[in-house]
Amino acid sequence: MADFHPFKDMKESAKAQHEVDKANFEAAKAEAKATWEVAKLSPKERQELRQKERDAQIAAAKERTAAAQERLDTVNEIKKG
Repeated sequence: MADFHPFKDMKESAKAQHEVDKANFEAAKAEAKATWEVAKLSPKERQELRQKERDAQIAAAKERTAAAQERLDTVNEIKKG
């Protein structure tokens, strides 16, 4: 029981929670700014933004597909022995 320091533990926990809160606040602030900037775009610019987002989603899906295929190839090689 010599290592039991409740106040020290509470202080460390409070510091850690403060870091979490600070990070969440910064994220919320950045998201709000991004939303505001998107709202100010013209329809043509907004359409271009959406297309870029779709292109990024397609690229991510293709990467996931390639990774899954690589895993399947590895499994098939192992099965063949």
